[in-house]
Amino acid sequence: MRKLIVLSLLAAAVLAAPVQAAQRIKELATIQGVRPNQLVGYGLVVGLDGTGDQTTQTPFTTQSLVTMLNQLGVQLPAGTNPQLKNVAAVSLTASLPAFAKPGQPLDVTVSSIGNAKSLRGGTLLLAPLKGADGQIYAMAQGNILLGGAGASAGGSSAQVNQLNAGRIPAGATVERAVPSYLGQGDYINVELQQSDFTTANRVVDAINAAMGPETARALDGRQIQVRAPLDSNERVQFLARVENLAVDPADNAAKVVINARTGSIVMNQAVTLEPCAVAHGNLSVSVGAKNDVSQPNALSGGQTTPVQNADISIKADQGRLVQLQRGAKLADVVKALNTIGATPQDLLSILQAMKASGALRADLEII
Repeated sequence: MRKLIVLSLLAAAVLAAPVQAAQRIKELATIQGVRPNQLVGYGLVVGLDGTGDQTTQTPFTTQSLVTMLNQLGVQLPAGTNPQLKNVAAVSLTASLPAFAKPGQPLDVTVSSIGNAKSLRGGTLLLAPLKGADGQIYAMAQGNILLGGAGASAGGSSAQVNQLNAGRIPAGATVERAVPSYLGQGDYINVELQQSDFTTANRVVDAINAAMGPETARALDGRQIQVRAPLDSNERVQFLARVENLAVDPADNAAKVVINARTGSIVMNQAVTLEPCAVAHGNLSVSVGAKNDVSQPNALSGGQTTPVQNADISIKADQGRLVQLQRGAKLADVVKALNTIGATPQDLLSILQAMKASGALRADLEII
């Protein structure tokens, strides 16, 4: 009796649970103009314990080192080609957040360009970080932090994680700010992360209900125009209220995502099946070769001749015709396909055939 009551309560909880929970607008959309900017740079890492670039194979490392020394007032004799093992050429990447101001620190990712074995213990020398326009927006320098470990001796080596890429926490300083505009004039634009007319309409309704009629209107399935105060402080307060409004997003469209390289298949809960029949069978061809030698008898005057014996076998697995009923749940779809013993690679062909026949009610996306 107690088990029956518990099961009844669980069933009631499942039925009462919403299909899709409400989300805040800040989780569904972004404000136009509020965006990060990618930065990239080039630099030298020094202080490596003999694990740097082999300068004979990476001439750009030597060239960069000579140029840097010349800028620091160290003049090398003409034709000098320093062979150093504790220097590595690296690429630098960072993300400049919106509203970043000069003096703000940034995290920097450092990645080896040449054939350095490890960047552990290295120090990045002062290097500029540039934006897409070629302007310098930050300067980077500092000690590299790696999460891996490695050792080698006597021709054997062991390594854990990646040793040719690391990070410098707060290793860059912003030198130039990127202008960010919160809309133009009386309006700002809210952009949905995914275009959907239903979600756009619900966002407009939520904003108008909380901020007053005619405050927001949809321009299309992604962009929503919102009337906002002109004063900067009032506009920030207004946006803080808007981005925390709860909205019930539109139901996800039925979709099956297939990774043809790995055989991975992911389906969401909206995938359904129409009644259909699927036949599954495999045909395998195996070719084997065994090399022998034909050895003549002594004093027969014959010659030793290699002989190749080929063994070819063809095996056809028994095909099975399985009737798949209409399915309203993802578990029904997966269970029906597993009953015919289909592997992930087989499912790639089966799902495409089911989609072509109209039995699979979902969009196929192959990545």
